[in-house]
Amino acid sequence: MNRVPSSYRHCQQLTRRSASSFYYPFLLLPRQKRLSMCALYAFLRHADDLGDSNEPVGLKQQNLLKWRESLEGALEGKFDSPMLPALIDTVDRYQIPSRFLFDVLDGVEMDLVPRYYNTFDELEVYCHRVASAVGIACIHIWGFRDEAAFLPARQCGVAFQLTNILRDVKEDAQRNRIYLPLDDMQRFGCDPEDLIRGAYNPQFQDLIQYEVSRAEQLYLQAVPLSDYLHRDGQRIFAAMVTIYRGLLDTIKRRRGDVFSQRIRLGAVRKLWIVLSWLVR
Repeated sequence: MNRVPSSYRHCQQLTRRSASSFYYPFLLLPRQKRLSMCALYAFLRHADDLGDSNEPVGLKQQNLLKWRESLEGALEGKFDSPMLPALIDTVDRYQIPSRFLFDVLDGVEMDLVPRYYNTFDELEVYCHRVASAVGIACIHIWGFRDEAAFLPARQCGVAFQLTNILRDVKEDAQRNRIYLPLDDMQRFGCDPEDLIRGAYNPQFQDLIQYEVSRAEQLYLQAVPLSDYLHRDGQRIFAAMVTIYRGLLDTIKRRRGDVFSQRIRLGAVRKLWIVLSWLVR
């Protein structure tokens, strides 16, 4: 049947167009694993796009519900999207528990209405859903030798998501999304209005440095994951950590100035990182 190869091609094309931080590391994997990462990314990207659209909240909720139902149907062999045959082939091929895919949808749904996180423990629940669940799905594709890998994979997901949160403070605040824990902001004399106004002051600098330190600790806690991964996984894991640590190090070096310009790594630098891990 041509449906699955065609679905993989569709997912690969979508990933090439939109996966600015991820597609290059995918190149470190053998062909089938690379295609499966594209299938997983395409599914996740579509969920994100539904959650980030400019539609009214009620319509976004309906669209996410339909995507959830599409996933449920696909798991039973009923496909209503060209990307789903490849996703289900990936789930079956690498025995990815479907609960991690539904966890991500739960996380996307958390973004549909403005909310605040009082503590980091509350924020961590969100990070586990939108990032750690993705990481655990990924290591099924990469190959791992023990479920003890799940704990450092969770920590890595939180580290990645916290890095994203710090990088995107300005854009998120403009969309009325405040992720930094309120108790941390209060500790350093900041409030959500400061983020919305883009107030880059000593209090904000101290807050960001505190969160950067927290992210650094999470990256350290994720280091043992490499020992559980197959060789393919070790290389892509190392490349992705290098890219995200590069973002975090830039935020730290600029003392949290995420307002004057967007923090990013250029395509050339990301390609160089991937090539350096390829030759290793």
